[in-house]
Amino acid sequence: MAMAKSGWVRGLIAAAAIVLAVGQAEAASCGKTAAGFESWKKAFAAEAKANGIKQKAISALMTTKYSSATIRADRSQKSFKLSLDAFMQKRGAAGIISRGRALKKSNAAMFAAIEKRYGVPPGPLLAIWGMETGFGGFMGNQNTLSAVATLAYDCRRPEFFTEQLYAALKLIDRGWLSPSARGAMHGEVGQTQFLPKNILLYGTGGNLNNKNTALASTANFLKGHGWQRGAGYQPGQPNFGAIQGWNAASVYQRAIAIIGKKIDGN
Repeated sequence: MAMAKSGWVRGLIAAAAIVLAVGQAEAASCGKTAAGFESWKKAFAAEAKANGIKQKAISALMTTKYSSATIRADRSQKSFKLSLDAFMQKRGAAGIISRGRALKKSNAAMFAAIEKRYGVPPGPLLAIWGMETGFGGFMGNQNTLSAVATLAYDCRRPEFFTEQLYAALKLIDRGWLSPSARGAMHGEVGQTQFLPKNILLYGTGGNLNNKNTALASTANFLKGHGWQRGAGYQPGQPNFGAIQGWNAASVYQRAIAIIGKKIDGN
């Protein structure tokens, strides 16, 4: 009897191992061309459904298309390799500073309310707003879900963008993001270009195409990354670490700090 029971247990273990192996074989795997995107999408959809993503978002995922434009943009981020001076000139820092000062005055009540709540002064928020979208002048025209799905499938950074894709699907399930939403080439949306995971973590509610919502959410992001009320935000100062959380490129971080300081006038 003991031997029979032992054999039964071994049979269950063997069967479980087969199921696990099949599951691993069918799991979504990355690719380097468009060729495997459709089969990856089906495998990812099954995985996402098993992880609690609802049908609304699954259906949206199945309509996504491989974005060659997103891949081209991902492979050609050459401006981050420029010197600080060249980067500032390319991004139009002087114009951002000039317009940023004017917007600081014309939106004084909004910025005062944001600083009161989150402790973040106008300068760095205006610097980010200006650098990201030219103060809302261009927020991108790429389908957000297709962009994020393409990068989750692509072999360069699949782990990072798989998290973003899951976040985007959750946002669609909750009605916070439309399947037809459009934004930047890497899936960023709104006035200050939030990635889906950051919308979940730091979004303050409402439409990120609205400047008030976007700037409050940006301040909340910086606060969530350690921003200290009243402290400096230049390199070596307490709040520079929060700016580093916004973008991984050193030249971008320093540009935000410099532009923000000039807008704040200190």
